[in-house]
Amino acid sequence: MTQPDLSLALSRLRQAAPLVHNITNQVVANVTANALLAIGASPAMVLAEQEVGEFVRLTAALVINLGTLTAPQRDAMLVATAAAGEAGVPWIMDPVAAGATAFRKDTALQLLARGPRVVRGNASEIMALAGQAGGGKGVDSAHRSDAAREAARQLARQSGAVVAVTGATDYVTDGTAMLAIANGHPMLTRVTGTGCTATALIGAFLGAGLDGMQAAVAGLAVLGVAAEQAAPLASGPGSFQVALLDRLYGLEGAELAGRARISPV
Repeated sequence: MTQPDLSLALSRLRQAAPLVHNITNQVVANVTANALLAIGASPAMVLAEQEVGEFVRLTAALVINLGTLTAPQRDAMLVATAAAGEAGVPWIMDPVAAGATAFRKDTALQLLARGPRVVRGNASEIMALAGQAGGGKGVDSAHRSDAAREAARQLARQSGAVVAVTGATDYVTDGTAMLAIANGHPMLTRVTGTGCTATALIGAFLGAGLDGMQAAVAGLAVLGVAAEQAAPLASGPGSFQVALLDRLYGLEGAELAGRARISPV
């Protein structure tokens, strides 16, 4: 598979300024909204079951994040994804800690059957959804991302979704082709919500009209390059988070394309 034109992808996103509907967890809602604003998208954080089905039809993309999952939130997610399917709104699922409890895994599998365009998770989450022993430490992965490459391929073939498994190196597959994105910085692991930010950025590229593979690669490359640029400006996790938002805002297409390290697997 050819790599996406990252400069063009970023330009398309900023021109479209897609409205991205997030049903996400309470820990990262502010982080997610700010990252979407910084990159040039428009966030919405509509949660009530009574309105999500109506609202999602107004949006360009839907982001589903299982981070602080509750029964009412699960019900809202099922309503929203059904409406997205009917309206042709692309959506992405982040199966946070999918292997930790039966409730989470069952919810993730119900959602997976609704046809997400992309699934993004860490190695343990992707392995759990693929029916392998993923383990995990709460929301953290117990495995390196490369250990989940075949699970990602298997899950993509089973579900029809593009699968992105993230870690020190990120991998994106449609079940056949696979691309590796080697950008990023260890400081990303010291700030909460950076994986959720990756999911939201992919959602923004979906909302700009990119297909699943292109959107996943573009979103992960944007976050990785911005993190590499932010780290030298930071003295610790707090200032890194601010610098990361600044770099998402200031990132230019040419530097994104020039710094991205993407290769076939």
